[in-house]
Amino acid sequence: MPSPTFRLYNTLTHETEPVEPIEEEHLRFYSCGPTVYMYAHIGNFRSFLTADLIRRTAEAIGWDVTNVSNITDVGHLTQDDLVDPGGEDKMQRALEREGERFANIYDLARHYTEAFLEDWGALNLREPEVRPRATEHVTDQLEAVIELVEKEHAYTTDQGVYFSVGSVEDYGHLSGNTEAQQLQATERDVVEDPDKRDPRDFALWKHDPQHLMHWHSPWGWGYPGWHIECSVMGMQYLGDRFDLHTGGEDLIFPHHECEIAQNQSLAGHQVVNYWVHTRFLQVEGEKMSKSKGNFYTVRDLIAPDPDDDHVPDSVREQGGVAPLALRYALMQGQYRKPFNFTLDTLHTAARHVRRYQDAAERVDAALAADADGPDELGGRLGPIYDRTLEAMCDDLNTPAATAAALDGVKAIEQTDRLNGATARSARNWLDRTNALLGVVEPEHEADQRTDAGSENGLAPTHLSDSIDTLLEDREAARADGEYARADAIRDTLEALGIEVMDTPDGTEWERREQVG
Repeated sequence: MPSPTFRLYNTLTHETEPVEPIEEEHLRFYSCGPTVYMYAHIGNFRSFLTADLIRRTAEAIGWDVTNVSNITDVGHLTQDDLVDPGGEDKMQRALEREGERFANIYDLARHYTEAFLEDWGALNLREPEVRPRATEHVTDQLEAVIELVEKEHAYTTDQGVYFSVGSVEDYGHLSGNTEAQQLQATERDVVEDPDKRDPRDFALWKHDPQHLMHWHSPWGWGYPGWHIECSVMGMQYLGDRFDLHTGGEDLIFPHHECEIAQNQSLAGHQVVNYWVHTRFLQVEGEKMSKSKGNFYTVRDLIAPDPDDDHVPDSVREQGGVAPLALRYALMQGQYRKPFNFTLDTLHTAARHVRRYQDAAERVDAALAADADGPDELGGRLGPIYDRTLEAMCDDLNTPAATAAALDGVKAIEQTDRLNGATARSARNWLDRTNALLGVVEPEHEADQRTDAGSENGLAPTHLSDSIDTLLEDREAARADGEYARADAIRDTLEALGIEVMDTPDGTEWERREQVG
């Protein structure tokens, strides 16, 4: 079957369009990353997941991918302009909040960067080719600001350097804020620099030798504005024409609107062809906020503090949910529609992910046994994968994709005995589905499965962790009268050297000694 056409909704054109890379079959895109002043929450990671799924879908249809995703480790004012130019930013406030935990603001940034990368890996997100940090590119940002001043797209005041919005056409086109009066109304309600020429103009550089992070510039000590870093790092690593840019819907205005203005002023032409934005996430039907007690970071749900009362009891009491369950739950809403995250969704996701894992364990055990027999699954699983890929190519329709893929799990579950040929087809389907959706197993475990030194291809610890799960599945099958399935699970365990003993007190097991 030929690969389906990959289509995404383009915020710039307000249409769902075929993605046509500038370089044939090579997708190059930039993803806005986090500001590292706290643990990232699940709404943040919903946006990062969108970028991950774009990458996986592009690779599934045979494209090469180059992805750049930044770390904002420079503190910025929460508003472009404040009465006091030394006003606080999120990172500075975080340092004050955390007391003596960190030696300085750079230490704080390192800590939360490391935590972010841990959460990123836990959710099975692919690593970008480049992950630049804003502090590593301040000189590059300064050079861009100087160029914008020289091209008369920016000007200086006593308080900083500002981009002149009036110097470019179509400012506001991305967000739909195209009327000057409307744009002024959406500007933050703060006292502005009296020397600004237009209320819409935004900061490229702010004077402030007292700011906790500052660098020397032609205009004195200060620090870069928020918007310039992504323009600079995107073009530095992807060139002055690249395919796609992702981020949360809160970045459409002003951040991405400002990026477009900067990009076109620096390059002299449109730089990015497609802009893809992830909609907000609610929790149990309400906006996520700390005051409502429904503000969840990734680690709140996968590794909760047992003494943290704001974490739901059903999550805290079991020591957290599997990271892939959280990933699966976040995929139950399509990225460009508002998504209501609920505990029911999370726990249902955990059950589905467990089914994937059980299927994978059973398949790997059958591969180890490699019994003769015809392939009973290849003809069924191929079309299921095709439907899954088609859904992902249809503007990342993750609800349809996960529903289609679950049919593949059911097909494996309903196959009473997995011989070698059937297991190979099942493993191929699992690997392709995992590469596309990332919900079958963490990819480092897939590597471990392939490279394990045990004779059956499974690392001993990986096998040990699965035995109880397989026995629970066997007991459930027996309770439902599915005796053929229960016998198949027992055969699977015996093929792995596990002796199953049904006793009056329940089922017990032990490893048989290997002979020879």
